Amino acid sequence: MACVPPALSYCVVNTNGREDLLACLEAIERTHPVGVEREVLVLDNASTDGSAEAVRARGGGERLIALERREGKAANDSRLMREASGRYCLLLNEDSELQAGATEALIAALDVDPRAGAAGAQLLDPVGRPTPCAWRFPGVGTALAGAVFLHRLLTVQSKGEGARPVDWAQSSALIVRREAAQQVGYLDPEFFVYYDECDFCKRLAEAGWRTLFVPAARAFHHDQLSTDLAAGLPRIVEFHRNRDLYMRKHGGGAAAFAVRVLTAWSYLVRAGAAIFTRGRSARVMWAHARQALFPAKGESLRDRATRGGHPGRGST
Repeated sequence: MACVPPALSYCVVNTNGREDLLACLEAIERTHPVGVEREVLVLDNASTDGSAEAVRARGGGERLIALERREGKAANDSRLMREASGRYCLLLNEDSELQAGATEALIAALDVDPRAGAAGAQLLDPVGRPTPCAWRFPGVGTALAGAVFLHRLLTVQSKGEGARPVDWAQSSALIVRREAAQQVGYLDPEFFVYYDECDFCKRLAEAGWRTLFVPAARAFHHDQLSTDLAAGLPRIVEFHRNRDLYMRKHGGGAAAFAVRVLTAWSYLVRAGAAIFTRGRSARVMWAHARQALFPAKGESLRDRATRGGHPGRGST
């Protein structure tokens, strides 16, 4: 008798997040909808904190892919989707915890709309507040909105009560129709981390697929970004370098330059304001401004991984 593939493949990427990974897997068990066949794939991205051993010891039936050398988030997600056999792939970071009904709502969104190639959940911060997680595609217009501080009004699309089309959604909890991912060639590994899902959704849109935001699907996302400049500078470099890569790929050199200038301006204003605002680091804002204007400078997360270093927790 032929083996019937599962309807859903959970695809979890982990980098040095042992405790969060275990919580993520427990949330999958706790919230998985009854009657839906599934598989759980975990890619451990060359962790040094015993994450792979913890998954093996857990004995939950997960399929573990343990890398010996660190790769980028786009490459990780693509590898998992190629290995998966489900009709749908639910991409999760190790620091994402699905809430009750989230998986069911995401599956339903793709079932209802046959041209939906992906659908993102509403992400929550650690205290349960909704955070922006779907946006308009980057461009000169969105950069100008950011420069006049209308970003949340004009660019953020994770709003409303019902499922709705958006330009792109964050991949911390993103369900993908595997057929659509195969058609566009999965995620581009040139994006080590940041803007990988943005580029993916852009290519889905160009191929005729929609991306949805599903507010009924909720997931905690434990933000790993550090306000410590020494620890966080490679991440800042990676963020701006990949935005510039996206702009040059989809908008061209002139548009990329305009976005660099407008974005640097917005961070310079924030740096000035941070001098007088408690809880915000002027040095961090200045680092963002510098990297926005000169994205090729500095050491990125990819650079650290390439030379054999360990970028640290959540590097992908």
